[in-house]
Amino acid sequence: MWRTILKIPLTEMMTILKTWNFLSENQLQTVNFRQRKESLVQDLVLLCEENRASLNDAALLDIIYTQFHRHQKVWDVFQMSKGPGEDTDLFDMEQFKSSFKKILKRALKNVTVSFRDAEENAVWIRIAWGTQYRKPNQYKPAYVVYYSQTPYAFTSSSQLKSNLPLLGQALTIASKHHQIVKMDLRSRYLDSLKAIVFKQYNQIFETHNSTTPLQERSLGLDINMDSRIIHENKTEKERVQRVTQEIFGDYPQPRLEFAQYKLETKFKSDLNGGILAEREEPLRCLVKFSSPHLLEALKSLAPAGIADAPLSPLLTCIPNKGMNYFKIRDK
Repeated sequence: MWRTILKIPLTEMMTILKTWNFLSENQLQTVNFRQRKESLVQDLVLLCEENRASLNDAALLDIIYTQFHRHQKVWDVFQMSKGPGEDTDLFDMEQFKSSFKKILKRALKNVTVSFRDAEENAVWIRIAWGTQYRKPNQYKPAYVVYYSQTPYAFTSSSQLKSNLPLLGQALTIASKHHQIVKMDLRSRYLDSLKAIVFKQYNQIFETHNSTTPLQERSLGLDINMDSRIIHENKTEKERVQRVTQEIFGDYPQPRLEFAQYKLETKFKSDLNGGILAEREEPLRCLVKFSSPHLLEALKSLAPAGIADAPLSPLLTCIPNKGMNYFKIRDK
């Protein structure tokens, strides 16, 4: 409990504690929130002990903190599917929770699982993994966010990769799906990942021959420039703006920090011989684009004159394909 309360910023302390709703309003009014943080935490821990806070109460507080600071985690996306001919079953959230917990407990004695319902029929799951011989590590839990009656689950990246098959099995069975795969999509921004997989960003992918007139924009042209050059520049800038708008739309882009491309190709040459010509292993290359807001950065390249419009489909297809990890091989 001490560690969880200690990591809450002072500016968010009251908001998170009220959301937790474990300490009463009267109890919170007895606390001096302007004192040194260590003293404040000590007072709050004493109140929690008076209320006989359980391990599950502490886990719920940790979930709430993580919901407020979800961007501190790196989130992976898993997609589930049903078997051929399987119908969509009626979903019961309480049954899902019970089944999920039983599957983990049956396979691994030392594990603690806590749930917190959230908006949009989502449930946040906190899993403290142990081993057959060690108690669950409450300081390094994994998190899962599952949206009921959808095939998608979002998981915080865990150091215990060996538990991923068990986690996938629990998700698949509890949600009444047949199989689960990890998507090539990862980000710190959980809401953006959700927008991508649920197609909530309203991105329009069209051909670049739209005849819709573009609203005239201020193009910042030199008034002393030759009128023919002004017309040519204006026409080109309008084309770039139109193409960019058709690809990315007029709305904010989902937030991703990077896109990674792995290229594997055989060496090809018209010349005979040579060391590379005899090489059986393909040539490999990795290219990574990084930015605090990659898709908005890509969107601004052509209008800024840094790149030609339209950009390569390998860059513009990221939201549509739901991927920011790509493997490019010879056909």
